[in-house]
Amino acid sequence: MKHTKNTRRRLAVALAVPALLLTASACGSEDGGSSDGKAVAKVSGKFGEKPEISAPKDAKASGKLVVKTISKGNGPKVEKDSYTRFDFAGQTMKDDKNLGSSWDLQQQGGGKGPRPQILLPMNQEGAQQAAQMQQPAPLPPKIFDALVGQQAGSRVEVEGTAKALLGEGLNKDVLKPDDGLVWVLDIAGTQKVDPKSEAKGDQAKPDEGMPEVKAEPQKAATITMPKGEKAPSELKEQVLIKGKGEEIKAGDGLIAQYTGVLWDGGKKFDSSWDHAGATAFQIGVGQVVPGWDKGLVGKHVGDRVELVVPAKLAYGDKPGEGSGIPKGATLVFVVDILGKA
Repeated sequence: MKHTKNTRRRLAVALAVPALLLTASACGSEDGGSSDGKAVAKVSGKFGEKPEISAPKDAKASGKLVVKTISKGNGPKVEKDSYTRFDFAGQTMKDDKNLGSSWDLQQQGGGKGPRPQILLPMNQEGAQQAAQMQQPAPLPPKIFDALVGQQAGSRVEVEGTAKALLGEGLNKDVLKPDDGLVWVLDIAGTQKVDPKSEAKGDQAKPDEGMPEVKAEPQKAATITMPKGEKAPSELKEQVLIKGKGEEIKAGDGLIAQYTGVLWDGGKKFDSSWDHAGATAFQIGVGQVVPGWDKGLVGKHVGDRVELVVPAKLAYGDKPGEGSGIPKGATLVFVVDILGKA
C-alpha cells in the first residue's frame, strides 16, 4: 500500500522552494545534536504557530551547527530511531529567502481539520525519506540530529552557515558557503517503537460478513474473504484485539504494522512485514486513503483493526500507483496500532 509514496509527492509540491538550495545529497550527519557557537537570529511567536524569523543585517552565522532550545516542552524525549512529528520553517539570514515551511501545508482537496506535518524516523532513513518527498531533501540531515534529545512540545532553533548545515549538499549556484541559514522546528510528538512489535491479546472472531484473519507472529496476516459475500459499498470495520493505550486522534502520527489484500481474490498487495516492519503515517489529515482516516481515528494504541474499504474510500476508479491495485478495487486491511507520535 503506497501511502508514503503519495504523501511524499504531496509534500514535494508544497515544499518546492528548498529544491533550489540543495543537491541530491542526503547522507546522515555524524555530528549529532551538539551545539557550537551562539544563535544570532531572532525568533518570535508561540509554539504551534508559524514563527517570525529575523536577523541583524550584519549577522554572521557560526561555521558549526548551533542548536538553541527556544521553549522547552514537557513531553517525551526524541530518541534516535524514534518516529517524530514536527513542523519547520526556515530562511536565510541575509535576504530572508524562504527555505520552506510545513505551516503552509494544507490537506489534499482542501479538507478541514488538522493540517499535514512532517513525520519521520530520527535516523539516516528519515533523511532519505525526506529526500523522497522532494528531490533533493527539504531539510538538511543535521536538523534531524539536532532534534534528538529534545522534548516533545519544544521549539528548537538551528543555525549555521550553508557549508556547515548542507556540506556537500550545498548548491553553490544559489547559496554561498558562508550564507547564514536558520530553521525553527516545533516538536509535536515522538515515540520509539520496536519495528517487530505487534498487537497482543486474544483475537475476536470475525463479525458476520467480515473476512477471517489469521495473524501469525512476525508475518503478514492471512486474510480470507467470506464465501458468497459481495464487496460492501460502505466502510466496514472491526476491532479484533482491544488495546489499552491512548486514543488515536486526527493529526496524530500513527505507528503501525499492516497487511493489505484485495477483496476480489484475496491477493496481498502490501504489508509492513515485507519491508522493515512497523512504519508510521499521519492520520486524519488526508495523507492516507480516506478509509484509513475514517476507520482508524478514534481507535486505541494496542488495537488490531480490520478494515474493509470500498473503492470510493480507497483509490476510486484509478489504480493504486505501483501497488498492483486495480481501479475500482475494494481493499481489506489488518492494522496493528503500536503507538502514536
